[in-house]
Amino acid sequence: MTHKINVDLHCHTVTSKDSTIKLDDLITICDRKGIAKIAITDHNRIDGALEAFSRWPGRVIPGIEIMTSQGELLAYYIRELIPTGLSPIETITALKAQGALVSVSHPFDRFRNGGWKTPLLVELLPQLDAIEVFNAHCFSNRPNQRAVSFANKHHMSATAGSDAHSIFEIGLAGLTLEDFNDPQGLRQAIRNAKVFGRRSNLGTRIISRLLRIMR
Repeated sequence: MTHKINVDLHCHTVTSKDSTIKLDDLITICDRKGIAKIAITDHNRIDGALEAFSRWPGRVIPGIEIMTSQGELLAYYIRELIPTGLSPIETITALKAQGALVSVSHPFDRFRNGGWKTPLLVELLPQLDAIEVFNAHCFSNRPNQRAVSFANKHHMSATAGSDAHSIFEIGLAGLTLEDFNDPQGLRQAIRNAKVFGRRSNLGTRIISRLLRIMR
């Protein structure tokens, strides 16, 4: 019998300007929420993710949410920081040179800077490993529904995550899948994963936006 775990594949820490999550609180909250592994995907930085990975290598996936010239990408098992603002294909190429798994974050959320245009996404599909089909920070569920339809239409694997910016959001969304320990294992596991989750409340999302402005 395979061992299934719950994984949150999108979380920010205080390394991101709009998050209040401290590394010291991370695993305690994950244990409380039943999250076996969590991906730290800070905005355009990996120092917090690498520190968390060094402290809890069996629990933390070092990742990043990086801005390209066209939209945001998620990468997992990243080892080195790459520049922001590169073209999508340049960014994907640099990430995959490290062996990272690459997904697209909240692809159809037009309320955020990292939104994508559908024709470009279709063009990039051969280079991508997955599409984020559920993001708990979306203001409505329509972007998530569009992402599910898009992934199904193009036979793409899915990622999902809380996009947590506060400890209360950790574990709100993610995947239930077979356990894994490296990017190859994750790439295999997401093929048959099951999405779980609910959206965070409006107040929490507004606070994270205000915090970004203040910082």
